[in-house]
Parts: sequence; structure tokens; C-alpha cells
Amino acid sequence: MTLLHNDTIDTLLNRRTIRSWTDEALSEDELETLETVAQRAATSQYLNGWSALRITDPAVAAELARIGNQPYIAQAPALYIFIIDAYRNLRIARDADVPEADMTFDADYIFTQSQNDAVLALHAMETAAESLGLGTVILGSILNDVPAVISLLGLPEKTFPVLGLAVGHPAQTPALKPRMARELQIFENVYPAASEGASGEGAASAPSMHEALAGFDAEVAQYYDLRFPDQPVKAFTEQIAATSTDTGRLAKAFGEPARAQGFTGRGL
Repeated sequence: MTLLHNDTIDTLLNRRTIRSWTDEALSEDELETLETVAQRAATSQYLNGWSALRITDPAVAAELARIGNQPYIAQAPALYIFIIDAYRNLRIARDADVPEADMTFDADYIFTQSQNDAVLALHAMETAAESLGLGTVILGSILNDVPAVISLLGLPEKTFPVLGLAVGHPAQTPALKPRMARELQIFENVYPAASEGASGEGAASAPSMHEALAGFDAEVAQYYDLRFPDQPVKAFTEQIAATSTDTGRLAKAFGEPARAQGFTGRGL
């Protein structure tokens, strides 16, 4: 089979992370376009449960760079933080005299679906930016210290940071990072194997995971060898094994900060 192509598909297929930009600022037209496109993303139950903060204060950007341990965050010509936002709807319900005890904005469903809304909006903005020739990087690093981000951005109850997006005119053209074989991520009807050689729909023709990963390992090793020739090369499976015991992940617990923001997880 042959991939079909158009401008949208080619933009998505050529997606890459950019961490260095020129000094050229984004125009007001570019900013308005990106923000309007983000607003057109799908939203669960039409709740519009997300918002984004455009960071224009250099001191705030510098603090986000410190929290994320990524200096380039402070250098981005445009910087957005996407958040869960049930506060706006909370205010609407309060103004309509809905009894507070009857509201369900603290529900786990609201938290999860609003998080999904924020991610979809960010991805729409990212894709639009890249279609305009801009370069982007998604910033999960803002979650290194959620309470600090909440305080820094003055986030009220029923809000929570999700991801950041840095945008600018690219000053680099990195190689496309490899992606694993389609059969390792796209399955038909049922998950193909709880164990190697499992029977059931889709399992008989599925290649061994280890066989499929071997080719991906070779691609990843070559990618890193070309990008960082002076550093030890690690295949994908080696990276996963090495990071599987990363205790730093345990320090990034979101439960308590979410509860502090009023998301009690009702419905769990």
C-alpha cells in the first residue's frame, strides 16, 4: 500500500520537535490564527473545559524554564500553558444559583475529559503552527512541580496545568525521529497478545513483538548515533528498560495537587 498525501498529511508526517528559534517574533496575525485554531478543536460534551495562558512576562517564562529544567523555554518567541478549566463553568453555575452541593465539577470524569480537551486544543495549535512553517515543542516538563506552576500562574480552584507549547520560527532542522512499526501500535478489534503466541482474533498473523522491535531498535540506534556521535547509543528497548525504575516519576504525583484544586475524584 502507498500513503496518500496532501498538505495536511505531509505536515503531520513531517512533525518534529524544535528547541531553537530565531529572534523573529510571531505576528499578531499568526498568534490570532493559532489561538483561533486551538478553539476549534473537539470538546467533550461542549463543556469547553480548557483554557490556555499566553506567557508574555519574561520573569514567568524564566521560572517555567527553571521548573522544567529546560532553558530554551525562556527563549521561545511564543509560549502557551494549556490547562484544565472547570472554574469558568463553576462560575456560570454559581451565577445561575445552582446549589453548590449539587455541582459535579469535582468529578473524575470532568478532570479527565477536560484534560483531553486541553491536549486536543494544543495539538490543533501545534499542527497549525507547523503548517505555517513554525517550529514547536510540547512541554510536559511544566509538570515537574505542579504546585509551583499553579502558584506562578495564579490558577484558581477547578483548574490544573496540563502541557505547555513553545512556538517560533525554527533555527534548526533536526532529523525525523523514528517511529515504531505500525503493527506494534495499531491493532484490530482486540489487543493481540497478553503473552507471546496468544491465540485469538488478530493474534495468529501478528509478528513477534521482539522481532518487530528489533528493526525499530536498529533505526533508533542509528538516529542517536548520527545526532549524538560522542555519546553511547541506546536502542529503544534498552532505553525503556533503563528508565523503567526511574523513581523521579514517583515525585511527580498529581493526586494531592488535583485535590487541592478541588478535583476530589468523585466517581472513581
